[in-house]
Amino acid sequence: MTATGTFTPRPGAAPLPRMIRAQAALETRMLLRNGEQLLLTVIIPTLLLVLFSAVDIIDTGAGRSVDFLAPGILALAVLSTAFTGQAIATGFERRYGVLKRLAASPLPRWGLMTAKTCAVLVTEVLQIALLTAVALALGWSPHGNPAAVAGLLALGTAAFSGLGLLMAGTLKAEATLAAANLVFLLLLVGGGVIVPLAKFPEAAQAVLGLLPITALSDGLRTVLQHGAGVPWSDLGILAVWAVAGLGAAARFFRWE
Repeated sequence: MTATGTFTPRPGAAPLPRMIRAQAALETRMLLRNGEQLLLTVIIPTLLLVLFSAVDIIDTGAGRSVDFLAPGILALAVLSTAFTGQAIATGFERRYGVLKRLAASPLPRWGLMTAKTCAVLVTEVLQIALLTAVALALGWSPHGNPAAVAGLLALGTAAFSGLGLLMAGTLKAEATLAAANLVFLLLLVGGGVIVPLAKFPEAAQAVLGLLPITALSDGLRTVLQHGAGVPWSDLGILAVWAVAGLGAAARFFRWE
């Protein structure tokens, strides 16, 4: 019988849901405390939204600029967090042996990836709330079905997460840093985020229209700006990228 005031040791791992919650909370705090990540995921999208909405630099067509820009900036927020930020952070965790040590813990590898995904989703919710508030203050009048918007954001997150993890798990950390930032800049310009796709040559439009950032920004714009129904073609493109990206990441990701 155990004496009063003493404790009986209970060795073993904590329940899996508790481990995932704890790791997700840690990942979220690390994301929010990283100044470079905040610059990429919060400050840059917000500045782009305010600048291009207030200054007539790019012809966004009929209507107010903010109605065109806000959906594209929301897509950019998903790209910055799920792809660029996650790829860079995971790439350096892999380089410094963090992933190798976590893989030896009771938390399974799929549980670690689940926790990282939860952290990305929490960050995206904060991003979207902030950007929506800024856009509304600038006069944005969104329309459409919230369920369609949620579906686009979820598939976009899955697609970019898969591609980000694939890059982080196959390239060296320095190469991931350079490539992720380069892709971010290229998709910012050529993905229909702030520059209408119609401004590009027709041959380029056909190719750019198949990119996940283009499908996400175009789908969000179709719903939020034009009040249309479910953009099935854009959802289909995002679904293909999500399956391909996550499948390739699961197949080729190297933990050390």
